[in-house]
Amino acid sequence: MKIVIAPDSFKGSISAKDICTSVKRGILRVFPNADVIEIPLADGGEGTMENMVYATNGSKRKVEVTGPLGHKVSAEYGVLGDNETVVIEMAQASGLTLLQEHERNPLVTTSFGTGELIKAALDEGYRKMIIGIGGSATNDGGMGMLKALGVKFHKKDGSQLSEGGASLKDLDRIDAAYLDPRVKESTIMIASDVTNPLCGSNGASAIFGPQKGATPEMVKALDEGLDNFSKIVHTQKSVDMRELIGGGAAGGLGATLITFLEAELHSGVQVIMEKLRFEDQIKDADLIITGEGRLDSQTLSGKLINGVSKMAGKHEIPIIALCGGLDIEISQLVQELGLLSAFSIAPGPCTLEEAMVQAADWISERVEAIMRIIKF
Repeated sequence: MKIVIAPDSFKGSISAKDICTSVKRGILRVFPNADVIEIPLADGGEGTMENMVYATNGSKRKVEVTGPLGHKVSAEYGVLGDNETVVIEMAQASGLTLLQEHERNPLVTTSFGTGELIKAALDEGYRKMIIGIGGSATNDGGMGMLKALGVKFHKKDGSQLSEGGASLKDLDRIDAAYLDPRVKESTIMIASDVTNPLCGSNGASAIFGPQKGATPEMVKALDEGLDNFSKIVHTQKSVDMRELIGGGAAGGLGATLITFLEAELHSGVQVIMEKLRFEDQIKDADLIITGEGRLDSQTLSGKLINGVSKMAGKHEIPIIALCGGLDIEISQLVQELGLLSAFSIAPGPCTLEEAMVQAADWISERVEAIMRIIKF
């Protein structure tokens, strides 16, 4: 029997890699000779780099970079097993998890460290990059990232803009003459499932600003800043960043990567599955076990399980989903995604703290129970 394990992380509880370990343990208790393939997945946010490095037998590089509030932080980028492609996870350098809740302030947070990660990869000779842009703490339109790569942002009086989204309202001119020339030699792919535009009621500031600490007044100021940024870019480069699908991802970093670094935006799940040769690895599988923190109505559209189930359906492979919380009728998951079934790992009502401590054991126990039914 060949079983493929391909989960997302249960955010705030257990990583995708550790889920794979727990699921495998449950399988082998019942089928000790099973061929178990572990493919931890992600969608472009936290865990993307770690999972892709692990699944391709790659390696990691540690770099000291500028964190979202200007303090130095230790970050990593990954080198895939092909030794040609690097994975840069924005959350490593400019992520929300690097800040305490009271520190969240998108008026001043910067994406400078993300640019430093890109520069570090260029310095090492890499020219193929996948950039996962989920989990950002910033709303600076990628200005910090561009600054780290040599671009200058001027006010009317010629002085330089300070870091953070609040200063974009004072932008008068962008000087990209000193943008690192090695960027032009590079192929950059953005892994993101965000489709929001840069500005407006459905834009970066309005939709994602509040989770980064923005009040309604701050959201208005940030949106005005991004709007001014886009107008300056339109005047100088004849590109309307406000029209770019997914331009609002990572506080506007998506639009800037596309416009200045000629990056291509792709579904995070699809990028990762392609790079991990997911389809090749599952073709002769007897079962796929996937999972994510919560199964709900969003699972039916853009979430990771949707992508896995489509690929499984193409090859008529039964698929079972595990989750921390089940907030949708299983019949919907079966009918719309083609799942064989779905199971919550929790044995009963529990606190979040208890779930975080017990998740690994609960996963193994739930999988063992499922395997005993299959064996019967």
